[in-house]
Amino acid sequence: MLLDEIYSIALEAGAAIMDRYHGQVQIEQKSDSSPVTDADLAANEIIVAKLKQLTPDIPILSEESAHTDWQERQHWESFWLVDPLDGTKEFIRKNGEFTVNIALIKEGKPVLGVVYAPALEKAWLGNGEKAWLETKAGREPIKVRVATVPTIVGSRSHPSPELAQYLEQIGEHKMTEVGSSLKFCLVAEGRAQRYPRLGPTMMWDTAAGQCVAESAGAIVTDLDGQPLNYHREELLNSSFIVLIND
Repeated sequence: MLLDEIYSIALEAGAAIMDRYHGQVQIEQKSDSSPVTDADLAANEIIVAKLKQLTPDIPILSEESAHTDWQERQHWESFWLVDPLDGTKEFIRKNGEFTVNIALIKEGKPVLGVVYAPALEKAWLGNGEKAWLETKAGREPIKVRVATVPTIVGSRSHPSPELAQYLEQIGEHKMTEVGSSLKFCLVAEGRAQRYPRLGPTMMWDTAAGQCVAESAGAIVTDLDGQPLNYHREELLNSSFIVLIND
């Protein structure tokens, strides 16, 4: 099954990340001033090589590889969208809240996604219809869950005044913060009911998590209620909300 093969690739990338996590991390600054580490690059090398071997006819768009120009990308009916190490700041802080994100996009929609948190030894998998949590204990199906007092999940590294204003408007709630695409996974597991992201993200930050959340029954839309679509020139996402029907 393709999902299991992608999960295996994520495990291999995660092992390379953890080799560096327990050692001396080499950090550089990218052109946009965001950090990149030797772990990002090692994981990227593994994922890209393995995907090319597994599906040679499906192109790859990864954060840590040269980005194919829209002139070519616009003709892609499907492609792999990869963030080899989502939550680099969390990785540098060594708090465990970072993930490997691999998603398959078809006609602008994520239809298969794996989010693997190597430090937590957990993975979340979605195939567009069902979602699962994978731990040492095995694999179990997950679904979104309604709560009388909803838990709102937000970013540990990117708080914003817009989020504070949003929270004022929604009434009684609990708030929790977590790094990387783990926020999507908390909603998918039923441990949170809403994830508003009112600040910048890139498409590789969200595709795998979106697939997991939607596969578990969540809805992911922009602020106008439109689905996040990945067939577009702009790599930067608009603000969005992950929520459940309650």
